[in-house]
Amino acid sequence: MSADHASKVSLPAGALRRRAVLRMAAASAAAGLAVPLRAQSTGSRVIRVGTTLDNSGVEKANGSGLFQGSNAYFDALNKAGGINGSKVELVMKDDGFKPDVAKANALALAEDPAVLAILHPLGTRQTAEVIGAVPGLAVVGPNTGTVALRKKPSPNAFWVRANYDQEIERLVAQAASVGQTRIGLVHPKDPLGQSLLAGFTAAMGRHKIEPVVIATTPGTTSMEVDPAAKEIAKAAPQIVIVGLAGTAAAFIKALRAAGGNSTIYGISISAGSIFGMGDEARGVGFSIAVPSPFSARYEIVRRYQADMLAAGHKTFSLPSMEGYVDACVLAEGLRRAGASPTRASLIAGLERIEGWDAGGMRFNFSRGNHEGSSFVDVAIIGSGGRLLT
Repeated sequence: MSADHASKVSLPAGALRRRAVLRMAAASAAAGLAVPLRAQSTGSRVIRVGTTLDNSGVEKANGSGLFQGSNAYFDALNKAGGINGSKVELVMKDDGFKPDVAKANALALAEDPAVLAILHPLGTRQTAEVIGAVPGLAVVGPNTGTVALRKKPSPNAFWVRANYDQEIERLVAQAASVGQTRIGLVHPKDPLGQSLLAGFTAAMGRHKIEPVVIATTPGTTSMEVDPAAKEIAKAAPQIVIVGLAGTAAAFIKALRAAGGNSTIYGISISAGSIFGMGDEARGVGFSIAVPSPFSARYEIVRRYQADMLAAGHKTFSLPSMEGYVDACVLAEGLRRAGASPTRASLIAGLERIEGWDAGGMRFNFSRGNHEGSSFVDVAIIGSGGRLLT
């Protein structure tokens, strides 16, 4: 058969599609893209992951950071072929840091059968509502370290970050190691605050230190921080542990305005608020539940930096680093959930993550243990907003 004759032969539609796919794959390979054939298939399944967080209220800095990090991870994952050829789509709903809205968002997400998990809900009460509302849906990486919440039976919750007791223990130990024993605490009057107070009291007891002052704000979202700031300034502790989240920056400014010169240690969830202070945050330290986003000695941080830049984000932050880590853990659970993951097989897949090194962070889950990491470090904000660890 001549070449001219061959060019006129009509091929079946299926063969034509196969040829088109092979040509596309060959072109991609030649360009160095190496796109898997399954990712090019028009029949690829889409796995949806929902998230409900604050993208408009007092915790917006944390919420938007979490979403940026997890979205950057999934963007990179999809470019590499997804999970078994299926792309992962992140669906975000804004709850304004309101527990009832977080619950409603979770219920709405659960109505979509393609949604296999909910990623990093933000806040203690919000997380409690989400976990309870969707018991058959994996809730991965809640952005809270409240110990009391972890003690409740929640087979669908997978805690990626260390808890607040571990964070506060590290901060108290850090202070004690350099002879600073005049330590105070500020916390909100709510479930988050009660958890922090319990952890602080226990840590101080272990180190045989009596607190100099314990001050409170009305609640997690309350900007009424002046009375607590004045109380701390008057007591003049060497160290004040700021057990606040989105209101941490307002408290620090009020403390300085009241003449307080204490060294400030925040907890990890205060990072978003504190970073928003710019140069005023220089010298502030806090516990971190993920590696510093600037610590390139960690493989997972190097991947995070590359994927964030590829997604168009020129700044790195702890919230986005944590969102990236949460997405990384969820993706590993999806890989272990089988070729066609379901909600139930994803929960089982997450429980099979044992002794897994994600690139400098090690995770251990099992059927009887849903607290995956105990990683805690202490960082200080240096010039230009860089974290020094």
